[in-house]
Amino acid sequence: MNARGAMVLAGTMLLGACTFGVPIGDRGKSPGSGVPATTPSRLGNPPSYVVHGKRYFVLDSSEGFKQRGLASWYGRKFHGRKTSSGEVYNMYEMTAAHKTLPIPVYVHVKNLDNGRSTIVRVNDRGPFIEGRIIDLSFAAAKKLGVTLPGTANVEITALSAGQSEPRQSVRAIPLSEPEQRNEAPLFIQMGSFSSPLNAQSLKQNLLAANEAAVRVSQLDTDGRTFYRVQVGPLFDIDEANAIMRRLERKGFDGARIVVDQP
Repeated sequence: MNARGAMVLAGTMLLGACTFGVPIGDRGKSPGSGVPATTPSRLGNPPSYVVHGKRYFVLDSSEGFKQRGLASWYGRKFHGRKTSSGEVYNMYEMTAAHKTLPIPVYVHVKNLDNGRSTIVRVNDRGPFIEGRIIDLSFAAAKKLGVTLPGTANVEITALSAGQSEPRQSVRAIPLSEPEQRNEAPLFIQMGSFSSPLNAQSLKQNLLAANEAAVRVSQLDTDGRTFYRVQVGPLFDIDEANAIMRRLERKGFDGARIVVDQP
């Protein structure tokens, strides 16, 4: 073999060593290069949506998002079907589904049961089973060791463009703990008025800001009537905190979380 042939062979072997075993969805993105910038999906980011009678509010930013809970995975049954973003689901790519994160977004997923971690791109909605926070593709679940047990305790951290590992920072959204879960619906109360006209005015301002799930609730107490402007219902304190942050960014101050009262 001449010198030129040896160089070509060496280059081929080096290329093979770099790409062997990397899932299709990860090619072109080395662990040290950081995740690429993303463009919000036109179809995947409504202000809110309803599944099984429950309304979910899509976050307008993933900055600072961190969450712990159960991960599950979905595979061949959904392979080839369209995702919420309009992309076709490929079980062999490193993707995932989340209920409220903006689509698409890259997240770092760490399996707290075995210490494995990876990066996936969220491009779908789900899982809509109580207690589960993310649905992994088959490829991602296999890499994290989730395929055999079916579920695993994980921590997910949203990444911004250029990141390859989570930053050590103060959480923008608190982690879910069992005692933080509420069976009674939560609402974000935007204001309480003695005048129904003032309440309706605030409601219209919220609707104009694309906050779809707004209600005016009447409360009679001590011989007086108050008209409370509320966003909800919500069933997760993490979600309620995230919506409060979104409302503050839109200029609505003074909001607080309240529990629904009969």
